[in-house]
Amino acid sequence: MAFSSGGESGGVMAEINVTPLVDVMLVLLIIFMITAPLAAHKIKIELPIATLDKPPDEAANQPITLSVKDTGDLYWDDEPVTEAAMQAKMAVAAQRTPQPELQIRADRDTEYQLVSTVMGDAKAAGMIKLGFITQASSPSSP
Repeated sequence: MAFSSGGESGGVMAEINVTPLVDVMLVLLIIFMITAPLAAHKIKIELPIATLDKPPDEAANQPITLSVKDTGDLYWDDEPVTEAAMQAKMAVAAQRTPQPELQIRADRDTEYQLVSTVMGDAKAAGMIKLGFITQASSPSSP
């Protein structure tokens, strides 16, 4: 608040100094004038339209689940297989178009050597999409 410098009234001046307010407004105006053209999209593209319909080959492209137990037993989509049969099935699955994802589900106590062997067999067969299935940790467990 400003005080008078003498004079006849001798009271408090009730005028607001608007100079800082005008300065701030001019700075904001300049900032918005510079940034507004940058926010506009100048490249026109046609975005794909999302649908809820599943492609017809969705059922044929289901992921393959390969379970590895700690004893070394292998299960291809919950059916027991030998290592030679697993390699043959991997070779057949690698030739499919589109190639299904191979999801490896290993037991907690399975040695890494067994999982590494399965991954090596998948690579040798030509499998590109490889995933691992784990159990979600609960908030109460460490």
